[in-house]
Amino acid sequence: MRADGTPIPSLHPLRRIMPFIMPTRNGAFVLFEQDIPTEPLHGVLERLNADRPADRRVTFFHCVLHAIGVALTEFPRLNRFVVGSRLYDRRGIWLAFSAKQRMHRDAPIFTAKIDYRHGEPLPAMVDRLLAVLGEGRSGRETAADREVKTFLRLPGPLLRFAVRAQRVLDGWNLLPTALIKDDPLYASAFIANLGSVGLDAAFHHLYDYGTIPVFLTMGRVHRTPLVHDDGSVGSHEVFTLRYTYDERVEDGFYAARALERLAACLASPVELCGDELTAGAG
Repeated sequence: MRADGTPIPSLHPLRRIMPFIMPTRNGAFVLFEQDIPTEPLHGVLERLNADRPADRRVTFFHCVLHAIGVALTEFPRLNRFVVGSRLYDRRGIWLAFSAKQRMHRDAPIFTAKIDYRHGEPLPAMVDRLLAVLGEGRSGRETAADREVKTFLRLPGPLLRFAVRAQRVLDGWNLLPTALIKDDPLYASAFIANLGSVGLDAAFHHLYDYGTIPVFLTMGRVHRTPLVHDDGSVGSHEVFTLRYTYDERVEDGFYAARALERLAACLASPVELCGDELTAGAG
């Protein structure tokens, strides 16, 4: 029995055989793309941030994280993963992300993850996330750092053997829980905010290590053409989300409906934030 998931007892035969005919995530990926208008979010962020310090502001990135949690809650079959050619339901919703320790070209990048808590107010989730970011940017060595450094002390041949052994143990559900609990690559989704460093969204590969079936990148805010109902052409401000998705966990139709739900949350901040808007207005 795995600490992070439970095997699914009943599956369609096609879904059961897919991990055998497509044994890796990068051999089973599907790509999606969405442009998210920013106009609906500006007002709600202004109200939520009215009483928050400048360095603790709620951002588009936080809204996207929250919307992913909502989508995974309402479409739980996307919160599955494949290990050892078997499909598992994940315990909990875990969102992994990366950030630079400092906004400098040569600053190192660190990765972390937080659990999504259904019903938790958005500002409270942001406060937890900022605490994790503060820990990562402190420069203190994390459990994942220590784990990697331990493996890197091994000679190359032994290191390759250790990595293969880790995958075998993981496939047999024998990997210690301690190696899974704090590892950001054992999560429901990985989100990279490329827009925070001025980059456009990119389609990112999946990792065959770990259990992440969805990799999302968020691009910079930009203007794009918009055709109005009367046929006239204008423009509006958007940011692009690009997804790489492991088709083995669920079919593309189900995934597309989940992403539509995510976009709907971002288009309706009142639905995303609920009663927090009143509290955020002070």
